[in-house]
Amino acid sequence: MIRSGLVSFFILSLVAVDPVLAQDSIVCDAEGLPDMISGFFQITTALGIMGLVVVWQADSLVEMFTMNIEQKKSLKQHKRTAMKSAVILVILGPLYTVTGSAMGLPLAECVDLVPW
Repeated sequence: MIRSGLVSFFILSLVAVDPVLAQDSIVCDAEGLPDMISGFFQITTALGIMGLVVVWQADSLVEMFTMNIEQKKSLKQHKRTAMKSAVILVILGPLYTVTGSAMGLPLAECVDLVPW
């Protein structure tokens, strides 16, 4: 029973995937949409980096006037978390562009997600 279901699933997936692979990407065919997506990604990355700078400077300023050791630890942890988020934000676009192109994803071929 399980074996026949597995064989049917495999045959169905071969037949059903073929028409999907033949379709072109709607995003790539739309006029101006790839540039809009790329611009949106660049703006969000820039805002994320500016947010990191603001959070880092604010935490450093508050840390100078804080006497409690627990509060200083909390501020340092907050700064580390902000840094991790910014690094992920900066790395995510180029990583998707490279891996998406290698995997043949249509969105990665027409949309540039590298923020610089």
